[in-house]
Amino acid sequence: MRILLTNDDGIRAPGILALHDAITRGTPAHPGPLRSAAYSSAPSSLHLAPLTVQSATSHGITFHEPLMTSEETLPHPRDLPGTRENAIGMGVEGRPADCVKLAVSQLWPERFGAGSKPDVLISGMNAGANCGINVIYSGTVAAAIEGAFLGIPSIAVSLRLGRGKARFDLAAIRARYALEAIFAAGGPKPYEILSINIPATEDRQPAGAKADASWSGSRPQERGRFDPHPAPAHDDPTVMPPIFVAPMNVHGLIDKYERRESPSGGTYYWAAGHGLDFHATEPGSDVDLLMQGAITVTPLKFDLTDHAQMDRWRRALGK
Repeated sequence: MRILLTNDDGIRAPGILALHDAITRGTPAHPGPLRSAAYSSAPSSLHLAPLTVQSATSHGITFHEPLMTSEETLPHPRDLPGTRENAIGMGVEGRPADCVKLAVSQLWPERFGAGSKPDVLISGMNAGANCGINVIYSGTVAAAIEGAFLGIPSIAVSLRLGRGKARFDLAAIRARYALEAIFAAGGPKPYEILSINIPATEDRQPAGAKADASWSGSRPQERGRFDPHPAPAHDDPTVMPPIFVAPMNVHGLIDKYERRESPSGGTYYWAAGHGLDFHATEPGSDVDLLMQGAITVTPLKFDLTDHAQMDRWRRALGK
């Protein structure tokens, strides 16, 4: 399968390194490159991402500045035991959507031949969930949307962060598990987008912290009960959360800002809200299921037209 891998956390972020390792080299459960009969069997890939962190830049693109690029050798990070040395990637001094535009129109054909395109675009793994209305702000999701604009089946992958140290290697194993299930079902089609959220996977819970609930079943079809007291197996790479297809939670975030004064006496405000603190959470939504420890898959679309309102406004405006 020919894969374009990108993100919004930057080319050296642990999430993209772990996901690159899991989809190109394999996991204990799925050794070898991620493959699908629906796509080419050629194990070609391009690892291309912003040179610096571009979180919450949404779908911004660059017009008035050059997109400088550099080939990056990405050594094995000591705190990421699942990743091997010497991944090679392309860093772009731009935003996630810039990376996809540049890759598809220029860099991919240069590397793999004129007229060629990736079979699939995977954006992530983001350090932080992109569920609910956060998909509107997300650079990770924007990269997937840009790929879909260009006719490439696209998938965004995000990891919910807890209070402990994130285990990106374990999260990548679970992301690979979800990707295998998606491609076994035929995968997204051209112009389609799927957003995957992986529940928090951590080294340990700090003293006094409330643990995430864990799902009692370990297979996608087991719609079992939630266990509010997770067993130690939540860090076992062979134990997988269930996968649920879930709609976006569409309630707004509870925004909080701290009012401060600069040394010169000016007033400024510092964002202090929690990215997953919503005014309400609908049962069965992506936020609800992710918080309970499930992997969520949400189909997205980039057509923002409210088709249900079209006839009303045509009647009102006589058009």
